[in-house]
Amino acid sequence: MAVASSSFVSFTHNSVSQPRRLSQSLPPISLPLSRSRPLALKLSRRSNKVICSSAGEHNSTEKDTPIELRYPAFPTVMDINQIRDILPHRFPFLLVDRVVEYNPGVSAVAIKNVTINDNFFPGHFPERPIMPGVLMVEAMAQVGGLIMLQPEVGGSRDNFFFAGIDKVRFRKPVIAGDTLVMRMTLVKLQKRFGIAKMEGKAYVGGDVVCEGEFLMATGSD
Repeated sequence: MAVASSSFVSFTHNSVSQPRRLSQSLPPISLPLSRSRPLALKLSRRSNKVICSSAGEHNSTEKDTPIELRYPAFPTVMDINQIRDILPHRFPFLLVDRVVEYNPGVSAVAIKNVTINDNFFPGHFPERPIMPGVLMVEAMAQVGGLIMLQPEVGGSRDNFFFAGIDKVRFRKPVIAGDTLVMRMTLVKLQKRFGIAKMEGKAYVGGDVVCEGEFLMATGSD
């Protein structure tokens, strides 16, 4: 009696011979796949099933969507009118256009739309418009002011000052057409002395362009 498989054992006169493997191994099983549309395997957490989908489907869908519809606008937590009600700054020194995230007494994220119409570009520089680093720092300080001048912190609009900066670094230039996204976080607050320490970072397209530590002061001048 003989059993056919990848290996077999033959029985002869109650004696067992050593197993002998087939000289030719079975060919590997392969699925025909299109080179232009490879399959992507996804594991469903609920059913533990493997789902096959074409990796090109997502890319084709994204390409079919017009570019003006692919990217949603920044949310509005505070618009320019609400910002003007809080900050005392006015043109040409109000450098915050919109607040997109606000955690009372903790942090704020705001944007500044940098345009060629900004009044500093004709002199900085005429042939290569670059936003001055000191104005990036000022814009970030104003975002910090939006945190400080809230009831949770107890700041006064009439007595609010930018007291100092430390460890400031400029990583990349900011040019006309960029959207400056600034996050300011309150690190330490001493209400008794009216002093607050903050950490700030500014981004363009997800890249850090400026960062540093800020000191804010409230109280009598």
